[in-house]
Amino acid sequence: MLWESIAFGPIRSRRLGSSLGINLLPIVKKICSFDCVYCECGWTLDSNMDTSGFFSLEEVNQAIETKLIQCQQDKIPIDSITFSGNGEPTLHPDFLAIVDNLIRLRDQYYPNAIITCLSNSTQLYRDDVREALMKIENPVLKLDAVTEELYQMINAPVQDVKVAQIIEWLKLFKGQFVLQTLFFSGKIGGVEFDNAKEPHLSQWIDVVLMLKPQKVMLYSLDRETPAENLTKLSTEEMEKIAQILRDKGIPTSVY
Repeated sequence: MLWESIAFGPIRSRRLGSSLGINLLPIVKKICSFDCVYCECGWTLDSNMDTSGFFSLEEVNQAIETKLIQCQQDKIPIDSITFSGNGEPTLHPDFLAIVDNLIRLRDQYYPNAIITCLSNSTQLYRDDVREALMKIENPVLKLDAVTEELYQMINAPVQDVKVAQIIEWLKLFKGQFVLQTLFFSGKIGGVEFDNAKEPHLSQWIDVVLMLKPQKVMLYSLDRETPAENLTKLSTEEMEKIAQILRDKGIPTSVY
């Protein structure tokens, strides 16, 4: 599933309410630093992450303002303006400038809306990306696994980045971010996995407690996945995990 415009929706999000989506990536293919087995956009077919086909800063700014004006005129509520789209939004070379302009437009047209970015955390080594994410209300940063073996199996990075590096970059936020984790099980390349089972779960919990995010979002499979043989976790199972974190003082929601 690929989005065919820069600004789309608003759509009804199970996590964000009425969410106006922002896609900074080409409409003809997914470009991402991960090749997650569960991604609703499908497989990452282009591994070079070429940004030459990305929408320009001017195109993005114009499309966002046009959409916000239209939504305002039509009296459409917006709870969140959300960077998501056809891959990893923070790959855009002008991400910081886009965020700065979006803050201005949000304040003008929908001052009560929050700005969200759904990110896989691979670009957090960049000062400009961290600066941009620290300016918005809802930087939602992915961490599906904390061991290299499981991370490689689930997220299959096409960029040379280790999960230990991602954890170190997340520390730089000093807890001022939202952690998102997708729990599920399956079989990849003949190898079975379940990131909600031991020893993976305890290792993940230890990292979460160390990072102390302002909130944790837990969710499972909701749409068709590119890989076969994947199984979603039940709400009851995720609630048990959530309660462990709540008991440790970390607000945790299940979706």
